[in-house]
Amino acid sequence: MLSLFLLAAAPAATNLALLDRAAEIFAGARLGEPGGPVAPVDKRLRLAACASSPEFTWRSDAHDAIVIRCPEANGWRIFVSVRPLPAAVQAVAQVKVEPVIRRGDPVTIEAGQGSFSVSSDGVAMTDAVPGARVQIRVDGAKGPVQAIAVEAGRATLPGW
Repeated sequence: MLSLFLLAAAPAATNLALLDRAAEIFAGARLGEPGGPVAPVDKRLRLAACASSPEFTWRSDAHDAIVIRCPEANGWRIFVSVRPLPAAVQAVAQVKVEPVIRRGDPVTIEAGQGSFSVSSDGVAMTDAVPGARVQIRVDGAKGPVQAIAVEAGRATLPGW
């Protein structure tokens, strides 16, 4: 009976398959492809459930690894290696693009499809070039919202 109680009291674990898919979306390439994750997240990991959305960032400008972290006080952080791009693609990828959203800018986050759309206003917590992820602080939200920069002052939720 005690073991059943302990099992019920244990926090839910993070779904590693969802982290794998999110890493592919963040990298813009599928598992094993150039520019995509080299391997799936180690299935032996038991990551505590993250109450807010995990954050995805590049480890460096070389885009050689994705950092996935749970932003909570005692959250976790893992690194996902990324398969290098061919040299010709890297040269194009290294062209410097100026951010369209800068830290502190007011941003409207939009999501919608067809005749349905919703939007919310917030403040950018990071800089972002078009197509890059940006953290946005929205009043009333528990934590920052992760969105995709579209243009100056405008972002969309991933998948919309």
